Amino acid sequence: MRSQLIVDPEAMAVPATINNSSLQVVHDPDGLIVSINWPHAIQDETQHYLHESISQLFGRVATTPYMQRVEQVLADGQPQTFQCVVRRGPHPVGMDFTLNLEELPNQPHHKYLKGEGSILTVTDAANMPQQLNTMGIVAEPPSNNAQAGLLANISNYHGVLTNIASNIRKTLELKTIWQQTVDGLGNLLDLHRCLVCDYSVAMQTLNVVAEFQQPELAPCLGQTFELANKADFRCTINTLKPVLSDFEREDNDAGPYTVLTIATCYRDEPNSVLLLQMPPDRPWHPLEIELVNELTDQVGTAIAHAKLFEASRTLADDLQQANAKLTDKNDELEEARRYAEEASRLKSEFLANTSHELRTPLNGMIGFLRLVLDGMADDPEEQEEFIEEAHKSALHLLNLINDVLDIAKIEAGKMEIDLTAISLQELFSDVENFTRPQAEQRGLYFNMKMPATLDEIKLYGNYQRVLQVLLNLIGNAIKFTPEGGVTISAEVKTQSVRFQGRVWPGHIKISVEDTGIGVSLEKQNRLFQTFSQVDGERTRQYGGTGLGLAISQRLIEAMGGKVQFISMGEGLGSTVTFTAILYQEPVIMAESEGKQSA
Repeated sequence: MRSQLIVDPEAMAVPATINNSSLQVVHDPDGLIVSINWPHAIQDETQHYLHESISQLFGRVATTPYMQRVEQVLADGQPQTFQCVVRRGPHPVGMDFTLNLEELPNQPHHKYLKGEGSILTVTDAANMPQQLNTMGIVAEPPSNNAQAGLLANISNYHGVLTNIASNIRKTLELKTIWQQTVDGLGNLLDLHRCLVCDYSVAMQTLNVVAEFQQPELAPCLGQTFELANKADFRCTINTLKPVLSDFEREDNDAGPYTVLTIATCYRDEPNSVLLLQMPPDRPWHPLEIELVNELTDQVGTAIAHAKLFEASRTLADDLQQANAKLTDKNDELEEARRYAEEASRLKSEFLANTSHELRTPLNGMIGFLRLVLDGMADDPEEQEEFIEEAHKSALHLLNLINDVLDIAKIEAGKMEIDLTAISLQELFSDVENFTRPQAEQRGLYFNMKMPATLDEIKLYGNYQRVLQVLLNLIGNAIKFTPEGGVTISAEVKTQSVRFQGRVWPGHIKISVEDTGIGVSLEKQNRLFQTFSQVDGERTRQYGGTGLGLAISQRLIEAMGGKVQFISMGEGLGSTVTFTAILYQEPVIMAESEGKQSA
């Protein structure tokens, strides 16, 4: 069953500094403290131990081997000398400790035990094996054979520590440093579990980023601890000192265990917390705490350097991305500049051609009207002819101005179109009345084909705008067709379409086909561009502003349709088609019943 990481009470989490301090404690055979003298301890804290169990000093896990020594002293009267860890609140203090019999008059028990301890400081790594041989570890009872195995594992303490630190310094990869730390400590100390918890100052959380564990334990990797809920973590981060905590296992068959938490830091700023869990019933030894404490200094530095390297690498990547974006932005700006220059050139060309187109009918109007005003007409019939020509020029000028106004409204997004049901038959009839005479004057044939239906075909659109589009397309077809003719046809497509939040029964496809000069394939993409004319020389030859197709496309799209231009090349004629929403589905006649109007 997974062990719970329960912290010591916060009342015991007050740190105290002990230098060259000695401890004297007297307790009865059952471990109840009757007097204690700890000169450098806080007085209130010293009094806290009075009339409490000796486990307050040694912790629950370490109390069992200590009481075994008590029994030995009581049995043979010989003092016991050993090294142990004594608690100052949650903080471990390594001590050389001697346990003797003590007789106290006027006390319920005849025999008491007096323990005296002094701070243990390991300063000479070369003499470490010799110091290990003098430790109480080897004199422990057989039930503590796990401690005896510690001697074999860390007899070469200096070499093992150097190897772990060396491996950490060889890399700047955070994950590698974290994992090598837990693996090195876990294997060296034969731990049940060892964790590295990355400390977030901003979030006040610790996230488990690396783990060493025995197979029977549930993993903790990826867990996040709130600092406010972990007194042991909070204490070691605030004091930068080791903290010991005792735990009872959920499995009643297993004994208690001790956890050491210690912060790694860089320049006195914590950056992670190490959590080391001992096997059940095995206490910590001062040398083990010394080992972890020495290593954490180097781990903290390695973590700080790795994070700085990672931050610099991230910054370099960000700078590279920013540079790439800046390059792309420069390319976009260059493209925008070229586009603006091209747009400016096209508008200048458009204005030049349009001003010429506007002057032509205006000059015609002025000329014919001047002839009338000067009395140059020989008779009333000729005078009427002059006035009629001036009227035609005025209408032509009006159409040109309307085109310019329409495209200006479209470009400004102010074109408003009211849509309603319109008759295709009526539309075609008006178109024919306007355009057939123009075609026949040029010697061209002019055909119009209607779908064969039993009822009237109705479109959903704006009558004047659809008529404007048809007159534009047919006018272009007649203008650019020197011989042959023009054919206008319509076809019903009964496939439902959605427009303006409503489903319509289909659409009408209207085609304007001519046998004229056509357009080369490479120039067709410019046909629908605003202010763009396929060929300036051709425009000057045939006249016009070049806005007809652009205006037609915008109008048809505003009414839910599409415009398409088809030409196989110069001299091969062209076909312009557009679609319009079908207002209601007509009844189609059988093919044998169909009629064509020409």
